[in-house]
Amino acid sequence: MLRPTVPRPGFVYLLASRPNGTLYIGVTSHLARRVWEHRNDLAEGFTRRYGVHRLVYFERYDNIRDAIEREKRLKKWRRAWKLRLVREANPAWEDLYAAVVDSAVPPEGMPGREVIMGSRLRGNDR
Repeated sequence: MLRPTVPRPGFVYLLASRPNGTLYIGVTSHLARRVWEHRNDLAEGFTRRYGVHRLVYFERYDNIRDAIEREKRLKKWRRAWKLRLVREANPAWEDLYAAVVDSAVPPEGMPGREVIMGSRLRGNDR
């Protein structure tokens, strides 16, 4: 017998290199961990290459599929629209990472904050 799947939450997030700088849009089921990975350059690619580490905007969804759909739509937006989205929610372009980490409750099966922040994650970390 198949067990019904419970949708897991998801986040769409925007990182910036600086206010009005280079932007990156991503989606994840664990915002604190994923932004930490970007900030520590654990993923090769765009954010490492361009120093895009400042979390300036995010949206939470009850279902990761909704977050994925929103990410796809945002990636099609003009740059000016993305900048306006950030400015309206975060006019000072503050880095929201500390607030996210302080409020993060690791999902079941994930290591606690001190483990995530204090050591590299196993698996696809390089």
